[in-house]
Amino acid sequence: MTGTPVLDVRNLTRVYGDGATEVRALDGVTLRVERGEYVAVTGSSGSGKSTLMNILGCLDTPTTGGCLLDGVDVGRLTDAQLALVRNRRIGFVFQEFSLIPRISAVANVELPLAYHGIKPAERRRRAMSALDLIGLADRADHEPHQLSGGQQQRVAVARALVTESALLLADEPTGNLDSHATEELLSVFDELNAAGRTIVIITHEPGVGARADRLITLFDGRIVEDSRQEPAGRHAAAA
Repeated sequence: MTGTPVLDVRNLTRVYGDGATEVRALDGVTLRVERGEYVAVTGSSGSGKSTLMNILGCLDTPTTGGCLLDGVDVGRLTDAQLALVRNRRIGFVFQEFSLIPRISAVANVELPLAYHGIKPAERRRRAMSALDLIGLADRADHEPHQLSGGQQQRVAVARALVTESALLLADEPTGNLDSHATEELLSVFDELNAAGRTIVIITHEPGVGARADRLITLFDGRIVEDSRQEPAGRHAAAA
């Protein structure tokens, strides 16, 4: 692949505490994620997955090393600039759906665009387009309590997509879903990646990691495996 990578992480370390209480959560992590890749980051509890996700998502800063997001060295940005990067360049999907309870699905999806100062009519058009992309346009007027857990998570995905960000970053997105809803969500990710979206998913579930094109395994803050794989489930879905 050519061009600027979406993520360019160089010799990243993150240390908490000092002396006898020092914890090295990340220890020399280097990786590149090219545009259009679908990457799963996995590892046992305490391996450094969450710390890496927080740094990739500009929610935390490394102790040493650097991270370029879409060519931008985020270590050189002010807090205000980092907030703009998080809002405009990264679409977040978390284990908790984090939808606002008493407003509709489409209003939830519109929220990131409101922070951009986009006019209401354009916000609604783009939010409906995102809901249509994940197969929930017919639930646009439903409030979160009127949707299943899987549908709520798909609304959260639509909200992450609506800003047309460079990176979709998902942290344990299937953690609160049953097997059927998990399959529906992973099918959405498959389709988004096939359409060119760059996806990084943090997961401890082998079946979720198997859906990606590339699997990165962390152990004690280090990358111990970085391999290409034939994604599971996609060919069956297409058959």
